[in-house]
Amino acid sequence: MHNHRTSVTQFIIEEQRKLAGATGDFTSLLNDVFTACKVISNLVNHGELVGVLGAAGSENVQGEEQKKMDIITNDIFLQTNEWAGHLAAMASEEMDDIYQIPAGNPKGKYLLTFDPLDGSSNMDVNVSVGTIFSILRCKGNCVNPTAEDFLQRGTEQVAAGYAIYGPSTMLVITTGQGVNGFTLDQNIGEFVLTHPNMTIPEETREFAINASNMRHWEAPVKRYVDECLAGKEGPRGEDFNMRWVASMVAEVHRILTRGGVFMYPLDEKMKAKGTEGKLRLMYEANPMSFIVEQAGGASTTGRIRIMDIQPSELHQRVPVVLGSKNEVERITSYHNE
Repeated sequence: MHNHRTSVTQFIIEEQRKLAGATGDFTSLLNDVFTACKVISNLVNHGELVGVLGAAGSENVQGEEQKKMDIITNDIFLQTNEWAGHLAAMASEEMDDIYQIPAGNPKGKYLLTFDPLDGSSNMDVNVSVGTIFSILRCKGNCVNPTAEDFLQRGTEQVAAGYAIYGPSTMLVITTGQGVNGFTLDQNIGEFVLTHPNMTIPEETREFAINASNMRHWEAPVKRYVDECLAGKEGPRGEDFNMRWVASMVAEVHRILTRGGVFMYPLDEKMKAKGTEGKLRLMYEANPMSFIVEQAGGASTTGRIRIMDIQPSELHQRVPVVLGSKNEVERITSYHNE
């Protein structure tokens, strides 16, 4: 039954053959990333059986409580990707500074950024979590890279993807040639192509937002959600459904599968704290925006396209509105009116 299925490795190699001057370096790097995702999938599947649930008793650079799995998965990503010679450096949502490739290991021409376990608070309640990653080219000094080398616009990403550890483990990737989904076949330990050419429907009747922040929302967001909630009798003349998983990977995966719009907008509470948003530009917003745009959707801050933002620091946060094109455009137009 498996012989007609394309493995993710085969898929990447075939994509690479279309590119002049490809060396195989990029394919090997992606394979290391996929290996890290398989290791994490195995741990997530075992949960409390292997003692990985609960708090670690520490905070990350953003002052958020770390779960044991945040730290374990971060280490898995570093260890899986530091030795093969494809990377100049790495950056993670869980680490203050960039991670230099250990002395004695060869260095490569790529940079890797990742959120090793997105939505980790969901692990304790057995709800889908995921890993998000992005690959950039190292353009400066690749022997001793600095944080500056990572501060590239989303449009400069070479590849982006996520793994979702749900009822089945899936890997969704783009290298700028559309979006493809692979499902982990546990029997053979390989991701196989199950969702070729994933596209987001332009129209949707589903939105996802954390409604408990309603009192802090800006007027355009309130207006949009009020119109959705008014349903058939309201100005939209349609009934909408609302969703909220509190795991960005799960939210984006649902949108890729059946359409919808996801919002983590700027609100008055954030402004009072002096933060620009909740989600990280480098580790969450840019990779997800790349995937969503490649699947025919749109992604903005509510005001501007996310992938056009010039990052100013590694852990910069941005508001996020992404998903079905027409809804994202509507929400963005409300902000810009």
